[in-house]
Amino acid sequence: MSHDQTTDQGQRRQRAGRLSRRSFVGYVMGGTGLVVAADLALGAAPAQAAGLPIPSVPQVPELYDLNDFLTHCTLPTSGLIAIHVDEQGDAHFALPRMEVGQGITTSTAMIIAEELDLPVERVHVTLAPARKELLFNQLTGGSNTTISTYTPIRVAAAVARKALLDAAAIELGALVTTLRVKGGVIFDLLGNSLSYGDAAALAAPATTQRVEVELKTLSEHKVVGTPQRRLDARDAVTGRKKFAMDLTDADVPGALPTMVCRAPDLNGTPVAIRNRAAVEAMPGVTHVAIIPTGVAVRARTFGQCIDAVRALDVEWKGGTVAGKSSADILTELRAAQLPLAVPKLGATTVEGDFVFHFRSGSALEPNCAIADVRDGTATIWGGLKSPIDAQSKVAKALGLPQAKVSVNVVQGGGSFGRKLFSDAAIEAAHASKAFGAPVKLMWHRADEPRQGRVHPMATSRVRATVLLGSVISFEQRHTSVSTDFTHGLGERLTAEVAALPTGLANLGFSETIFLLSQELPYNFGVVTQLLNESNRDFDRFNTSSVRNIYSPDVRTANELIVDQLAARLKLDPVAFRLKYLKSGIVKNVLRKAAELGEWGKQMPAGTAQGIAIHKEYKGATAVVVEIDCRPETVGRKVRDAVTGPRVTRATMVVDCGLVINPLGVQAQMMGGFSDGLAQALSYGNHLVDGHFLEASWDNSAYTRQWNTPFDFHCEVLDSDREEPGGIGEAGVAASMAAVACAYARATGTMPTEFPINFRAPLHFEPKPFVPPVPASPTNGLDFVS
Repeated sequence: MSHDQTTDQGQRRQRAGRLSRRSFVGYVMGGTGLVVAADLALGAAPAQAAGLPIPSVPQVPELYDLNDFLTHCTLPTSGLIAIHVDEQGDAHFALPRMEVGQGITTSTAMIIAEELDLPVERVHVTLAPARKELLFNQLTGGSNTTISTYTPIRVAAAVARKALLDAAAIELGALVTTLRVKGGVIFDLLGNSLSYGDAAALAAPATTQRVEVELKTLSEHKVVGTPQRRLDARDAVTGRKKFAMDLTDADVPGALPTMVCRAPDLNGTPVAIRNRAAVEAMPGVTHVAIIPTGVAVRARTFGQCIDAVRALDVEWKGGTVAGKSSADILTELRAAQLPLAVPKLGATTVEGDFVFHFRSGSALEPNCAIADVRDGTATIWGGLKSPIDAQSKVAKALGLPQAKVSVNVVQGGGSFGRKLFSDAAIEAAHASKAFGAPVKLMWHRADEPRQGRVHPMATSRVRATVLLGSVISFEQRHTSVSTDFTHGLGERLTAEVAALPTGLANLGFSETIFLLSQELPYNFGVVTQLLNESNRDFDRFNTSSVRNIYSPDVRTANELIVDQLAARLKLDPVAFRLKYLKSGIVKNVLRKAAELGEWGKQMPAGTAQGIAIHKEYKGATAVVVEIDCRPETVGRKVRDAVTGPRVTRATMVVDCGLVINPLGVQAQMMGGFSDGLAQALSYGNHLVDGHFLEASWDNSAYTRQWNTPFDFHCEVLDSDREEPGGIGEAGVAASMAAVACAYARATGTMPTEFPINFRAPLHFEPKPFVPPVPASPTNGLDFVS
């Protein structure tokens, strides 16, 4: 058996305790209509893979990674999901995760349609409200949704199909084995038929019954693995899709627009309102009140809210980093760095010291929530990836029992980790309680990068040692402002533990996430990757596990040093990686990316190719880019644009295991590439005098059309694995690293600070901090073509 085969067999975890390879147990629930549920209690979690006989000792993620951990956490309650088949024969499922544009409602509908033999458009997937009984099983994060829900949903659908066929067999007087299904209609050998709707009425038993089902094999799949356009695409582009701010008076009667006037300093708090009466008398304003994070204003329109916020004269208490700058935080991080163990040995050492600045975790949709707090109860509507945690935090903020708080999950326009936190929901609850009226609270775009969640600033020191033509050690010390994990695993228990006053429990979460997610997939002898986060940052910065968490920074530092090692050993970067990589899966994506990206072709001076790989989420990604760093390109002028180096071509190859929807995978990889490109070249926040200067996506310089490649291609490899990997975050790390490596080769200088343009003169004039938001535009019609 080859080394690659050994490695990849270790990655294909076998399930212990199954009835058989495809046999599962489910329940047909008693009552009216057909409702079924999966029971995975007998299907044990993936076992740890055996140790691998390789030069580098296996790292923890090679044996047991973050997705194993998250999936294990969901298992005890994974049977508490149900599929309902209605009288029309359509299937309905409330997904206990949040759709934020990643396409999981579509892929979930495909999984159900596959096992039920039902057209995809007849499967209706909604989002489940907060259900506290779904312990550890209602958290959307870590690219774990499809990994953890794939089997439970299949089992529930298979149980439903069996129940329908059993009922039809009795009604038609036929053997179940002779029946066939087409488009939600059951046929016997004589051509007699029964619709799913009619069968559903007959299939509901008086009591709950335990049944055994066989899941379809890969060869039987007709829906899973085929390209499927998003089921909500038309609604999204025509404006019919409803986000939190689209809920109307019919949905929440009396919920009026509400905004918050925020402090000039990061996390400053209000002391007093000096002109309350004057603001209350402004047109449309109905309420003004102090809440913990600022001064809330309720009015008839959001424009009137903005006018009132700008008119407020507030006495503020200083913020949590008053007077501090990015340079101050960098000095603190340097002082907290853990030492490297292997001494620097002259010409045998290759090393780098990298800085990754804060960048905003804002989503396209502004932070928003609706709250109705009256008569000792609270009802919340919002885009929440951790609704049970939101329920408990709102209850705590209001002094209510958790059972008195209802949380409804609404589809969101992006997240990037932002919506793991219920900041807007808590603010809306405080405002509604203070006003005694329902509110529709929305953050201003300027609030997001200044007071919202950010990717923590970090440093990463790397030292590798080369001896006799081999890499014998590779050390990495990653030092970061604390990443806030106080949402825990999505419920109150772990959230409360993570929020212990010392911050040490949150540090424990950080180190656990780092340990389970960071893997150096090379045979580099003695490998150590360590994280240090200062718990004193716990209450100073509003951070979150922004998309791909630690991996973009860690992988970029690693891959830049890998290129340096290749140069030291006089090997082509691709040849070097193929020689030292452990996994056959990673080698496959690398070879394919090099082939499709035409690696090694001649490039003009000032331009270059860059390549990088990343292994995470039960899969692997390779990216090849071409960058143009010539002066005429870097200095190009585009109206109101941040230009600089231009990536002209990008080729991505991904192996993500069993693919549910290839189009969804490609869309996610394209989004991940845009993230990685921005973080490498231009996307960052400047901390100056206790506050962030950026006040919009334009200021933060996220990837725009003028920065995207002319030529983009994503290849999704076929896989013989029977279970899906994660894809929502898989494209970010390798993309950022590939762009950084390309920049190094084009300029002849390895970048050590990100984004690369951080030290350049600001491309914008910072907006004022008092008032905290700019005036509403009055010239919108001027931009209508």
